[in-house]
Amino acid sequence: MTTLKVTVKRPKSDGLYTVYIRVTHARKSVYINTNKVVDAAHISDSGEPTDPVVKEHCSRLVREYMDRLNRVDTTAWDVKEVLEYLQETNQDVCFSEYAREFIRKMANDGHERNAKNYKLAVNHLERFVGSNKVMFSYLTSAVLTHWLEYLSKTNRAKEMYPTCVRQIFKKALVEFNDDERGICRIKFNPWLKVQIPKSDTTTKIAISAEACREFFNRPLPKTKMLASTPELGRDVALLSLCLGGINTVDLYLMKKTDYRDGIICYKRAKTRHSRKDEAYIEMRVEPFIQATFDKYLSTDENDEYLFVFHSRFTDSDSFNAGVNIGIRRICTDMGMKKEDFYHFYTFRHTWATIAQNDCDANLYEVAFGMNHSHGMNVTRGYVKIDFSPAWRLNAKVIDFIFFSTKKSKQGKAKDLGAPQDKMFRISPKMMIYARAYFKGEVIAELTDIGFSNVDEVIDKLVPMLRKDIPDGCNVQFRLTNCDSQKEAVYERSKGKGF
Repeated sequence: MTTLKVTVKRPKSDGLYTVYIRVTHARKSVYINTNKVVDAAHISDSGEPTDPVVKEHCSRLVREYMDRLNRVDTTAWDVKEVLEYLQETNQDVCFSEYAREFIRKMANDGHERNAKNYKLAVNHLERFVGSNKVMFSYLTSAVLTHWLEYLSKTNRAKEMYPTCVRQIFKKALVEFNDDERGICRIKFNPWLKVQIPKSDTTTKIAISAEACREFFNRPLPKTKMLASTPELGRDVALLSLCLGGINTVDLYLMKKTDYRDGIICYKRAKTRHSRKDEAYIEMRVEPFIQATFDKYLSTDENDEYLFVFHSRFTDSDSFNAGVNIGIRRICTDMGMKKEDFYHFYTFRHTWATIAQNDCDANLYEVAFGMNHSHGMNVTRGYVKIDFSPAWRLNAKVIDFIFFSTKKSKQGKAKDLGAPQDKMFRISPKMMIYARAYFKGEVIAELTDIGFSNVDEVIDKLVPMLRKDIPDGCNVQFRLTNCDSQKEAVYERSKGKGF
Protein backbone atom coordinates (compact mmCIF):
# COMPACT_ATOMS: atom_id res chain seq x y z
CA MET A 1 0.00 0.00 0.00
CA THR A 2 1.20 3.49 -0.88
CA THR A 3 0.63 6.48 1.39
CA LEU A 4 1.05 10.17 0.55
CA LYS A 5 1.66 13.02 2.98
CA VAL A 6 2.32 16.73 2.45
CA THR A 7 5.31 17.82 4.54
CA VAL A 8 8.41 20.02 4.71
CA LYS A 9 12.04 19.27 5.48
CA ARG A 10 14.73 21.53 6.85
CA PRO A 11 14.63 25.28 6.04
CA LYS A 12 16.63 26.81 3.20
CA SER A 13 19.26 29.49 3.72
CA ASP A 14 16.58 32.18 3.41
CA GLY A 15 14.50 30.61 6.18
CA LEU A 16 11.74 29.33 3.86
CA TYR A 17 10.64 25.73 3.65
CA THR A 18 10.12 23.75 0.40
CA VAL A 19 6.90 21.78 0.41
CA TYR A 20 7.09 18.11 -0.59
CA ILE A 21 4.75 15.18 -0.98
CA ARG A 22 6.22 12.20 0.83
CA VAL A 23 5.53 8.91 -0.94
CA THR A 24 5.82 5.83 1.28
CA HIS A 25 5.70 2.38 -0.25
CA ALA A 26 7.00 -0.97 1.05
CA ARG A 27 8.34 0.83 4.15
CA LYS A 28 10.53 3.16 2.08
CA SER A 29 9.96 6.83 1.36
CA VAL A 30 10.78 9.28 -1.44
CA TYR A 31 9.81 12.93 -1.90
CA ILE A 32 8.17 14.82 -4.76
CA ASN A 33 8.93 18.55 -4.94
CA THR A 34 5.72 20.59 -5.33
CA ASN A 35 7.64 23.80 -6.18
CA LYS A 36 5.78 25.56 -3.37
CA VAL A 37 7.40 27.26 -0.33
CA VAL A 38 6.09 28.46 3.05
CA ASP A 39 7.57 30.31 5.97
CA ALA A 40 7.83 28.96 9.52
CA ALA A 41 4.61 30.69 10.56
CA HIS A 42 2.62 28.54 8.15
CA ILE A 43 3.83 25.13 9.31
CA SER A 44 1.85 23.01 11.78
CA ASP A 45 3.37 21.06 14.65
CA SER A 46 3.14 17.91 12.53
CA GLY A 47 5.22 19.52 9.76
CA GLU A 48 2.37 20.20 7.35
CA PRO A 49 1.93 23.56 5.58
CA THR A 50 -1.08 25.62 6.70
CA ASP A 51 -1.02 28.31 4.02
CA PRO A 52 -4.47 27.95 2.38
CA VAL A 53 -3.22 28.41 -1.21
CA VAL A 54 -0.37 25.92 -0.80
CA LYS A 55 -2.61 23.54 1.12
CA GLU A 56 -5.23 23.56 -1.65
CA HIS A 57 -2.63 23.00 -4.36
CA CYS A 58 -0.99 20.11 -2.52
CA SER A 59 -4.33 18.51 -1.66
CA ARG A 60 -5.24 18.54 -5.34
CA LEU A 61 -1.94 16.86 -6.23
CA VAL A 62 -2.46 14.19 -3.58
CA ARG A 63 -5.95 13.46 -4.93
CA GLU A 64 -4.61 13.15 -8.49
CA TYR A 65 -1.76 10.87 -7.38
CA MET A 66 -4.08 8.65 -5.36
CA ASP A 67 -6.52 8.43 -8.23
CA ARG A 68 -3.73 7.24 -10.56
CA LEU A 69 -2.38 4.78 -8.04
CA ASN A 70 -5.83 3.30 -7.53
CA ARG A 71 -5.98 2.48 -11.23
CA VAL A 72 -2.94 0.17 -11.16
CA ASP A 73 -1.64 -2.74 -9.12
CA THR A 74 1.49 -1.53 -7.31
CA THR A 75 1.96 -4.65 -5.19
CA ALA A 76 5.10 -5.78 -6.99
CA TRP A 77 6.53 -2.28 -7.43
CA ASP A 78 9.28 -0.74 -5.37
CA VAL A 79 9.15 2.87 -4.21
CA LYS A 80 11.26 4.08 -7.16
CA GLU A 81 8.82 2.59 -9.66
CA VAL A 82 5.95 4.31 -7.87
CA LEU A 83 7.84 7.61 -8.01
CA GLU A 84 8.60 7.23 -11.72
CA TYR A 85 4.96 6.39 -12.42
CA LEU A 86 3.70 9.48 -10.58
CA GLN A 87 6.28 11.85 -12.03
CA GLU A 88 6.04 10.77 -15.65
CA THR A 89 2.38 11.71 -15.74
CA ASN A 90 3.23 15.35 -15.17
CA GLN A 91 6.48 15.79 -17.07
CA ASP A 92 6.21 17.46 -20.45
CA VAL A 93 7.77 15.59 -23.38
CA CYS A 94 10.27 17.10 -25.81
CA PHE A 95 8.93 16.75 -29.34
CA SER A 96 12.33 17.39 -30.93
CA GLU A 97 14.06 14.62 -29.00
CA TYR A 98 11.23 12.16 -29.61
CA ALA A 99 11.12 13.04 -33.34
CA ARG A 100 14.87 12.47 -33.76
CA GLU A 101 14.58 9.05 -32.14
CA PHE A 102 11.50 8.27 -34.26
CA ILE A 103 13.43 9.16 -37.44
CA ARG A 104 16.50 7.17 -36.36
CA LYS A 105 14.40 4.03 -35.83
CA MET A 106 12.70 4.55 -39.18
CA ALA A 107 16.05 4.72 -40.96
CA ASN A 108 17.34 1.65 -39.10
CA ASP A 109 14.25 -0.28 -40.18
CA GLY A 110 15.18 0.28 -43.82
CA HIS A 111 12.98 3.30 -44.56
CA GLU A 112 15.89 5.67 -45.25
CA ARG A 113 14.13 7.76 -47.90
CA ASN A 114 11.01 8.25 -45.80
CA ALA A 115 13.24 9.11 -42.85
CA LYS A 116 14.79 11.93 -44.90
CA ASN A 117 11.36 13.42 -45.58
CA TYR A 118 10.48 13.25 -41.87
CA LYS A 119 13.80 14.90 -40.99
CA LEU A 120 13.13 17.72 -43.46
CA ALA A 121 9.69 18.25 -41.92
CA VAL A 122 10.96 18.36 -38.32
CA ASN A 123 13.89 20.62 -39.24
CA HIS A 124 11.55 23.06 -40.97
CA LEU A 125 9.21 23.14 -37.98
CA GLU A 126 12.13 23.78 -35.61
CA ARG A 127 13.40 26.63 -37.80
CA PHE A 128 9.92 28.13 -37.82
CA VAL A 129 9.62 27.87 -34.03
CA GLY A 130 13.22 29.04 -33.53
CA SER A 131 14.31 26.18 -31.29
CA ASN A 132 15.78 22.70 -31.68
CA LYS A 133 14.12 21.65 -28.42
CA VAL A 134 10.42 22.04 -29.12
CA MET A 135 8.09 20.65 -26.45
CA PHE A 136 4.83 18.87 -27.29
CA SER A 137 2.93 21.36 -25.12
CA TYR A 138 4.17 24.24 -27.31
CA LEU A 139 2.69 22.76 -30.48
CA THR A 140 -0.84 24.07 -30.10
CA SER A 141 -3.34 24.27 -32.94
CA ALA A 142 -2.59 28.00 -33.24
CA VAL A 143 1.15 27.42 -33.64
CA LEU A 144 0.59 24.68 -36.22
CA THR A 145 -1.89 26.83 -38.12
CA HIS A 146 0.68 29.62 -38.38
CA TRP A 147 3.24 27.06 -39.59
CA LEU A 148 0.85 25.86 -42.30
CA GLU A 149 0.30 29.45 -43.39
CA TYR A 150 4.08 29.83 -43.67
CA LEU A 151 4.17 26.68 -45.85
CA SER A 152 1.20 27.69 -47.99
CA LYS A 153 3.31 28.98 -50.91
CA THR A 154 5.09 25.66 -51.37
CA ASN A 155 3.83 23.05 -53.83
CA ARG A 156 4.44 19.75 -52.03
CA ALA A 157 5.82 20.59 -48.59
CA LYS A 158 2.56 22.16 -47.39
CA GLU A 159 1.03 18.69 -47.34
CA MET A 160 4.07 16.44 -46.81
CA TYR A 161 5.68 18.26 -43.85
CA PRO A 162 2.59 18.53 -41.60
CA THR A 163 1.60 14.97 -42.51
CA CYS A 164 4.98 13.71 -41.29
CA VAL A 165 4.76 15.73 -38.05
CA ARG A 166 1.22 14.50 -37.47
CA GLN A 167 2.40 10.88 -37.80
CA ILE A 168 5.08 11.50 -35.16
CA PHE A 169 2.42 13.06 -32.91
CA LYS A 170 0.11 10.09 -33.43
CA LYS A 171 2.82 7.61 -32.41
CA ALA A 172 3.78 9.70 -29.36
CA LEU A 173 0.18 9.85 -28.11
CA VAL A 174 0.05 6.06 -28.08
CA GLU A 175 3.46 5.73 -26.45
CA PHE A 176 3.22 8.38 -23.72
CA ASN A 177 -0.49 8.39 -22.87
CA ASP A 178 -2.29 5.51 -21.18
CA ASP A 179 -5.95 6.11 -20.38
CA GLU A 180 -6.23 2.87 -18.43
CA ARG A 181 -3.43 3.87 -16.07
CA GLY A 182 -4.36 7.55 -15.99
CA ILE A 183 -1.13 8.64 -17.70
CA CYS A 184 -1.44 11.75 -19.87
CA ARG A 185 1.96 13.27 -20.58
CA ILE A 186 0.81 14.79 -23.87
CA LYS A 187 -2.19 16.81 -22.75
CA PHE A 188 -3.86 17.47 -26.10
CA ASN A 189 -3.85 16.57 -29.79
CA PRO A 190 -3.77 19.85 -31.75
CA TRP A 191 -4.23 18.06 -35.09
CA LEU A 192 -7.92 17.57 -34.34
CA LYS A 193 -8.37 21.29 -35.03
CA VAL A 194 -5.90 21.62 -37.91
CA GLN A 195 -6.75 21.02 -41.58
CA ILE A 196 -3.74 19.93 -43.65
CA PRO A 197 -3.96 21.39 -47.19
CA LYS A 198 -3.57 19.30 -50.32
CA SER A 199 -0.40 19.62 -52.37
CA ASP A 200 -0.62 21.27 -55.78
CA THR A 201 -1.46 19.12 -58.79
CA THR A 202 1.68 17.61 -60.28
CA THR A 203 2.86 19.56 -63.30
CA LYS A 204 3.05 17.53 -66.49
CA ILE A 205 6.80 17.75 -67.26
CA ALA A 206 7.10 15.27 -70.11
CA ILE A 207 8.67 16.47 -73.36
CA SER A 208 8.11 15.36 -76.94
CA ALA A 209 10.15 12.84 -78.90
CA GLU A 210 11.42 15.72 -81.02
CA ALA A 211 12.73 17.50 -77.90
CA CYS A 212 14.40 14.26 -76.76
CA ARG A 213 16.17 13.89 -80.11
CA GLU A 214 17.41 17.47 -79.85
CA PHE A 215 18.64 17.00 -76.26
CA PHE A 216 20.46 13.70 -76.74
CA ASN A 217 21.98 14.46 -80.16
CA ARG A 218 23.67 17.80 -79.57
CA PRO A 219 27.35 18.35 -78.71
CA LEU A 220 28.04 18.51 -74.99
CA PRO A 221 29.06 21.90 -73.59
CA LYS A 222 32.79 22.19 -72.94
CA THR A 223 33.99 21.88 -69.35
CA LYS A 224 37.32 22.04 -67.54
CA MET A 225 36.29 19.23 -65.21
CA LEU A 226 37.99 15.86 -65.67
CA ALA A 227 34.64 14.12 -65.13
CA SER A 228 32.11 15.94 -67.30
CA THR A 229 28.92 16.73 -65.39
CA PRO A 230 26.91 17.38 -68.59
CA GLU A 231 28.03 13.99 -69.91
CA LEU A 232 26.89 12.31 -66.70
CA GLY A 233 23.55 14.14 -66.82
CA ARG A 234 22.92 13.17 -70.43
CA ASP A 235 23.96 9.53 -69.96
CA VAL A 236 21.93 8.94 -66.80
CA ALA A 237 18.90 10.63 -68.37
CA LEU A 238 19.32 8.29 -71.34
CA LEU A 239 19.59 5.26 -69.04
CA SER A 240 16.33 6.25 -67.36
CA LEU A 241 14.53 6.90 -70.64
CA CYS A 242 15.64 3.54 -72.06
CA LEU A 243 15.14 1.43 -68.91
CA GLY A 244 11.46 2.08 -68.29
CA GLY A 245 11.98 5.38 -66.47
CA ILE A 246 14.22 3.95 -63.73
CA ASN A 247 15.03 6.33 -60.83
CA THR A 248 18.51 7.57 -59.90
CA VAL A 249 18.32 5.97 -56.46
CA ASP A 250 17.74 2.56 -58.06
CA LEU A 251 20.69 3.04 -60.41
CA TYR A 252 22.86 4.12 -57.49
CA LEU A 253 21.88 1.20 -55.24
CA MET A 254 21.90 -1.53 -57.88
CA LYS A 255 24.17 -4.47 -57.04
CA LYS A 256 26.15 -6.67 -59.41
CA THR A 257 23.90 -9.54 -58.39
CA ASP A 258 20.94 -7.56 -59.79
CA TYR A 259 22.26 -7.81 -63.39
CA ARG A 260 21.83 -11.22 -64.97
CA ASP A 261 21.78 -12.28 -68.64
CA GLY A 262 21.29 -8.75 -69.91
CA ILE A 263 18.43 -8.05 -67.50
CA ILE A 264 18.40 -5.82 -64.43
CA CYS A 265 16.36 -7.31 -61.59
CA TYR A 266 15.73 -4.94 -58.70
CA LYS A 267 13.27 -3.71 -56.10
CA ARG A 268 12.23 -0.10 -56.45
CA ALA A 269 13.63 1.81 -53.45
CA LYS A 270 10.71 4.22 -53.17
CA THR A 271 8.00 1.60 -52.62
CA ARG A 272 9.78 -1.65 -51.73
CA HIS A 273 8.73 -1.38 -48.08
CA SER A 274 5.09 -0.53 -48.80
CA ARG A 275 4.24 -3.27 -51.29
CA LYS A 276 3.69 -6.98 -50.78
CA ASP A 277 5.83 -7.81 -53.82
CA GLU A 278 8.56 -5.39 -52.58
CA ALA A 279 8.20 -3.46 -55.87
CA TYR A 280 10.25 -6.05 -57.76
CA ILE A 281 10.72 -5.65 -61.52
CA GLU A 282 12.92 -6.99 -64.31
CA MET A 283 13.89 -4.81 -67.27
CA ARG A 284 15.89 -5.89 -70.31
CA VAL A 285 18.83 -3.75 -71.40
CA GLU A 286 18.16 -2.99 -75.06
CA PRO A 287 21.07 -2.97 -77.57
CA PHE A 288 20.65 0.77 -78.11
CA ILE A 289 21.54 1.54 -74.49
CA GLN A 290 24.10 -1.20 -73.93
CA ALA A 291 27.19 0.96 -74.67
CA THR A 292 26.08 3.69 -72.23
CA PHE A 293 25.14 1.01 -69.69
CA ASP A 294 28.56 -0.66 -69.93
CA LYS A 295 30.33 2.70 -69.74
CA TYR A 296 29.48 3.06 -66.03
CA LEU A 297 29.86 -0.56 -64.91
CA SER A 298 32.19 -1.06 -61.95
CA THR A 299 35.29 -3.15 -62.72
CA ASP A 300 36.40 -3.39 -59.08
CA GLU A 301 36.02 -7.01 -58.00
CA ASN A 302 35.61 -5.92 -54.38
CA ASP A 303 32.81 -3.49 -55.23
CA GLU A 304 29.36 -4.98 -54.66
CA TYR A 305 27.63 -2.23 -56.63
CA LEU A 306 26.94 -2.54 -60.34
CA PHE A 307 27.86 1.03 -61.33
CA VAL A 308 30.74 3.35 -60.40
CA PHE A 309 28.49 6.13 -59.12
CA HIS A 310 29.57 5.35 -55.53
CA SER A 311 33.11 6.47 -56.34
CA ARG A 312 31.92 9.98 -57.25
CA PHE A 313 28.96 10.57 -54.94
CA THR A 314 28.46 9.91 -51.24
CA ASP A 315 24.78 8.96 -51.49
CA SER A 316 21.86 8.72 -53.89
CA ASP A 317 20.75 12.30 -53.18
CA SER A 318 24.10 13.81 -54.14
CA PHE A 319 24.13 11.56 -57.23
CA ASN A 320 20.69 12.83 -58.25
CA ALA A 321 21.82 16.42 -57.67
CA GLY A 322 24.91 15.87 -59.85
CA VAL A 323 22.79 14.43 -62.64
CA ASN A 324 20.41 17.40 -62.52
CA ILE A 325 23.32 19.87 -62.59
CA GLY A 326 24.58 18.20 -65.76
CA ILE A 327 21.14 18.28 -67.38
CA ARG A 328 20.72 21.98 -66.53
CA ARG A 329 24.10 22.82 -68.12
CA ILE A 330 22.99 21.20 -71.35
CA CYS A 331 19.72 23.15 -71.21
CA THR A 332 21.68 26.37 -70.67
CA ASP A 333 23.86 25.56 -73.68
CA MET A 334 20.69 24.99 -75.71
CA GLY A 335 19.57 28.54 -74.88
CA MET A 336 16.51 27.44 -72.93
CA LYS A 337 14.82 29.67 -70.38
CA LYS A 338 15.50 28.73 -66.77
CA GLU A 339 11.85 27.95 -66.05
CA ASP A 340 11.85 25.50 -68.98
CA PHE A 341 14.96 23.55 -67.93
CA TYR A 342 14.66 19.77 -67.90
CA HIS A 343 15.57 17.63 -64.92
CA PHE A 344 15.94 13.91 -64.34
CA TYR A 345 12.24 13.26 -63.75
CA THR A 346 11.46 14.91 -67.09
CA PHE A 347 12.65 11.74 -68.81
CA ARG A 348 10.76 9.36 -66.53
CA HIS A 349 7.57 11.29 -67.28
CA THR A 350 8.48 11.35 -70.97
CA TRP A 351 8.79 7.56 -71.09
CA ALA A 352 5.28 7.20 -69.69
CA THR A 353 3.77 9.86 -71.96
CA ILE A 354 5.29 8.55 -75.20
CA ALA A 355 4.41 4.97 -74.25
CA GLN A 356 0.75 5.93 -73.89
CA ASN A 357 0.37 8.58 -76.60
CA ASP A 358 2.64 7.28 -79.33
CA CYS A 359 3.10 3.54 -78.69
CA ASP A 360 -0.57 2.65 -78.12
CA ALA A 361 -0.08 1.47 -74.54
CA ASN A 362 -2.95 1.78 -72.11
CA LEU A 363 -2.45 3.23 -68.63
CA TYR A 364 -2.30 -0.24 -67.08
CA GLU A 365 0.60 -1.19 -69.37
CA VAL A 366 2.38 2.09 -68.64
CA ALA A 367 2.01 1.56 -64.89
CA PHE A 368 3.28 -2.02 -65.23
CA GLY A 369 6.33 -0.89 -67.19
CA MET A 370 7.15 1.82 -64.64
CA ASN A 371 6.71 -0.57 -61.70
CA HIS A 372 3.68 1.18 -60.22
CA SER A 373 1.48 -1.09 -58.13
CA HIS A 374 -1.70 0.07 -59.99
CA GLY A 375 -3.89 -1.17 -57.16
CA MET A 376 -2.85 -4.83 -57.32
CA ASN A 377 -0.46 -5.16 -54.39
CA VAL A 378 -2.01 -8.40 -53.13
CA THR A 379 -2.11 -10.09 -56.53
CA ARG A 380 1.46 -9.09 -57.38
CA GLY A 381 2.53 -10.51 -54.03
CA TYR A 382 1.90 -14.12 -55.05
CA VAL A 383 1.88 -14.23 -58.85
CA LYS A 384 5.19 -15.01 -60.58
CA ILE A 385 5.07 -12.23 -63.12
CA ASP A 386 6.30 -12.29 -66.71
CA PHE A 387 7.90 -8.88 -67.30
CA SER A 388 8.43 -9.32 -71.04
CA PRO A 389 5.42 -7.08 -71.94
CA ALA A 390 7.25 -4.22 -70.19
CA TRP A 391 10.38 -5.02 -72.22
CA ARG A 392 8.46 -4.89 -75.50
CA LEU A 393 6.84 -1.58 -74.55
CA ASN A 394 10.23 -0.15 -73.57
CA ALA A 395 11.66 -1.23 -76.95
CA LYS A 396 8.75 0.52 -78.71
CA VAL A 397 9.46 3.76 -76.85
CA ILE A 398 13.16 3.59 -77.81
CA ASP A 399 12.30 2.89 -81.46
CA PHE A 400 9.81 5.76 -81.61
CA ILE A 401 12.23 8.30 -80.14
CA PHE A 402 15.58 7.28 -81.61
CA PHE A 403 14.75 5.30 -84.75
CA SER A 404 12.02 7.39 -86.34
CA THR A 405 11.26 10.99 -87.23
CA LYS A 406 7.64 10.80 -86.16
CA LYS A 407 6.23 13.68 -84.17
CA SER A 408 4.73 13.09 -80.75
CA LYS A 409 1.00 13.38 -80.21
CA GLN A 410 1.83 14.99 -76.87
CA GLY A 411 -0.09 18.19 -76.27
CA LYS A 412 -2.96 17.48 -78.68
CA ALA A 413 -5.17 16.02 -75.98
CA LYS A 414 -6.03 18.01 -72.89
CA ASP A 415 -5.02 16.80 -69.45
CA LEU A 416 -7.83 15.14 -67.54
CA GLY A 417 -7.76 17.90 -64.96
CA ALA A 418 -7.76 20.76 -67.48
CA PRO A 419 -10.93 22.86 -67.68
CA GLN A 420 -13.03 22.27 -70.77
CA ASP A 421 -14.44 25.04 -72.95
CA LYS A 422 -17.63 26.26 -71.33
CA MET A 423 -19.18 27.28 -74.67
CA PHE A 424 -19.15 25.85 -78.18
CA ARG A 425 -18.54 29.00 -80.22
CA ILE A 426 -20.14 29.51 -83.62
CA SER A 427 -20.09 32.41 -86.07
CA PRO A 428 -21.70 32.68 -89.53
CA LYS A 429 -18.32 32.32 -91.24
CA MET A 430 -17.56 28.97 -89.59
CA MET A 431 -18.25 25.68 -91.33
CA ILE A 432 -20.38 23.41 -89.11
CA TYR A 433 -20.82 19.65 -89.55
CA ALA A 434 -23.86 18.50 -87.55
CA ARG A 435 -25.46 15.09 -86.95
CA ALA A 436 -28.59 13.98 -85.08
CA TYR A 437 -28.60 10.57 -83.31
CA PHE A 438 -31.48 8.46 -82.06
CA LYS A 439 -30.65 5.17 -80.33
CA GLY A 440 -27.12 5.46 -81.71
CA GLU A 441 -28.23 5.83 -85.34
CA VAL A 442 -27.52 8.93 -87.44
CA ILE A 443 -30.95 10.11 -88.54
CA ALA A 444 -30.01 13.53 -89.96
CA GLU A 445 -26.87 15.44 -90.86
CA LEU A 446 -25.72 18.63 -92.57
CA THR A 447 -22.63 20.64 -93.38
CA ASP A 448 -23.12 24.39 -93.80
CA ILE A 449 -22.14 27.92 -92.78
CA GLY A 450 -24.20 30.91 -91.71
CA PHE A 451 -25.13 29.81 -88.19
CA SER A 452 -24.89 32.28 -85.30
CA ASN A 453 -25.56 29.86 -82.47
CA VAL A 454 -26.22 26.22 -81.60
CA ASP A 455 -30.01 26.54 -81.62
CA GLU A 456 -29.97 27.65 -85.27
CA VAL A 457 -28.08 24.47 -86.23
CA ILE A 458 -30.48 22.23 -84.26
CA ASP A 459 -33.51 24.05 -85.74
CA LYS A 460 -32.27 23.21 -89.22
CA LEU A 461 -31.77 19.54 -88.32
CA VAL A 462 -35.16 19.04 -86.67
CA PRO A 463 -37.25 18.99 -89.94
CA MET A 464 -34.99 16.17 -91.16
CA LEU A 465 -35.80 13.91 -88.18
CA ARG A 466 -38.01 10.84 -88.45
CA LYS A 467 -41.66 11.46 -87.65
CA ASP A 468 -42.08 8.22 -85.69
CA ILE A 469 -39.92 9.34 -82.74
CA PRO A 470 -42.25 9.19 -79.66
CA ASP A 471 -42.82 12.28 -77.55
CA GLY A 472 -40.47 12.51 -74.55
CA CYS A 473 -37.62 10.63 -76.26
CA ASN A 474 -34.20 12.24 -76.34
CA VAL A 475 -32.23 12.97 -79.49
CA GLN A 476 -28.51 13.75 -79.41
CA PHE A 477 -27.13 16.50 -81.64
CA ARG A 478 -23.39 16.30 -82.34
CA LEU A 479 -21.82 19.48 -83.75
CA THR A 480 -18.28 19.82 -85.10
CA ASN A 481 -16.65 23.17 -85.91
CA CYS A 482 -14.68 22.28 -89.03
CA ASP A 483 -12.43 25.32 -88.63
CA SER A 484 -11.34 24.80 -85.02
CA GLN A 485 -11.98 21.01 -84.93
CA LYS A 486 -13.81 21.47 -81.64
CA GLU A 487 -16.86 19.36 -80.95
CA ALA A 488 -19.87 19.52 -78.67
CA VAL A 489 -22.90 17.30 -78.02
CA TYR A 490 -26.36 18.57 -77.05
CA GLU A 491 -29.49 16.63 -76.12
CA ARG A 492 -33.08 17.66 -76.76
CA SER A 493 -36.35 15.96 -75.83
CA LYS A 494 -39.16 15.69 -78.39
CA GLY A 495 -42.12 17.74 -77.27
CA LYS A 496 -39.98 20.00 -75.07
CA GLY A 497 -36.70 20.78 -76.79
CA PHE A 498 -38.02 20.46 -80.36
